[in-house]
Amino acid sequence: MTRPTAATREAVTARDAIAARFERLPASRWHVTVRLVVGVVTFFEAFDQLLIAYALPELRQEWHLTDGAATSVLTVGSVGMLIGALLSGRLADRFGRVRVIAYCVAASGLAGLALVACTSLTPFLALRFVQGLAIGGEVPVAAAFISEITRSFKRGRFVLLYELVFPAGLTVGALAAAWLVPAAGWRVMFAVAAVPGLLAFLVQRTVPESPRWLADRGRTAEAEAVMDEIEAKVSAATGEPLPPVRYSPGPPAHPGSPTAKAATDAERTATGLRSLFTGRYRRRTLVVGAIWFTGYFVNYGVTSWLPSIYKDGYGLTLSDALLYSTVTSVAGLLGCLLVALTVDILGRRKIFAIFLGGSAALLLTLAALGAHSPAQVLIWTSLSAVGFFGSNICLYLYTPELYPTRMRALGCSVGGAVNRLGVILGPILVGAVYSAGNNVAAVFVMLGAVALAGAVVAGVLAEETANRPLEEISP
Repeated sequence: MTRPTAATREAVTARDAIAARFERLPASRWHVTVRLVVGVVTFFEAFDQLLIAYALPELRQEWHLTDGAATSVLTVGSVGMLIGALLSGRLADRFGRVRVIAYCVAASGLAGLALVACTSLTPFLALRFVQGLAIGGEVPVAAAFISEITRSFKRGRFVLLYELVFPAGLTVGALAAAWLVPAAGWRVMFAVAAVPGLLAFLVQRTVPESPRWLADRGRTAEAEAVMDEIEAKVSAATGEPLPPVRYSPGPPAHPGSPTAKAATDAERTATGLRSLFTGRYRRRTLVVGAIWFTGYFVNYGVTSWLPSIYKDGYGLTLSDALLYSTVTSVAGLLGCLLVALTVDILGRRKIFAIFLGGSAALLLTLAALGAHSPAQVLIWTSLSAVGFFGSNICLYLYTPELYPTRMRALGCSVGGAVNRLGVILGPILVGAVYSAGNNVAAVFVMLGAVALAGAVVAGVLAEETANRPLEEISP
């Protein structure tokens, strides 16, 4: 058995010291500022991501797209996001969280600006792929970063109030698209979405690198210097001296939990993709991957096709189709807020089981009723969106908690990649089922069954992490 070296023991000690210093920090204006800057970036990445669903009806008419071409337009960005998520995790664990976030934001903005000039399908698909690489890279790394600057007490509420910016971006994008696309065309929306690429400079200038990551990389002096700066800003913001550090190396795990077992040397030192399937992390990766896949399969299976289903299946005007779809996105945002306010009380596992299971029940009810009218679809999909949006936002909190700092971004990025599989396959299979006779009820049977599978996996197999230090959950 390979024993940890002296250098490894020193790195672990520095890691625990940084963790203890974060645990004593009260919530302050500094936390809000960092959350706001990173949050604005994530907001516009979400804004970009959903635009294609609202541009699709106009693109189909302008470029005379077949059903297959329309599906490609919907999914090519998601393929880019899948690859971008896998790449960004490795890069962020090696080169730092903030640098990767900034580069992804810049690339997304430039690709969005170039989309405005597209006059045919092929360059549009290529640019959407590049933009997908950037969006898929930024979102999971940002989730890892926010978790690493947060103490364990009420971490769920703090992180999810930040993560609300993503569904908020989806909702604002939907509202803006419902108004701008019919009035000014799809190009205007992509032009607006490209402007925030300038935020890349703001991120690098105002957001410090994660001290947890610096300590884990053996850059102890830098980690302590950044931590000193953070502590000074928090103390100044609160107007009070900070409480004393309660340093206890290797905090004891909760009895009966998988972390109660001492970490093996392999678990403490493993890095790379294989490490996600080592020891206790194997089950975590499989379970969280299943929840990512099922939740986003349902989410994008519903939201990507709703405008087209309303327009082509029920004969609504483009404006009304976009408006109906927007109501569902707004309902989803309310579900995200509800989860943010209750996740530290109910716990992560119950949130997934209740919200994803409730979504399944509502979708299956809609199918049983026959989905005969657009109003019926609007009501039941909107209620269901409260469930699947709420469950999905919780994944951005839960996934970073399951992995240690040395592979946290990689774990988040693999979750993001599995998410993309759901995002890709959801619209493809919904499109296939819907095209086979315009059978809307069959679409909701399929989506409800997938949501139910995710709820069962989460309720039976997910590990609870609420209000526990990151270093205890993931040694």
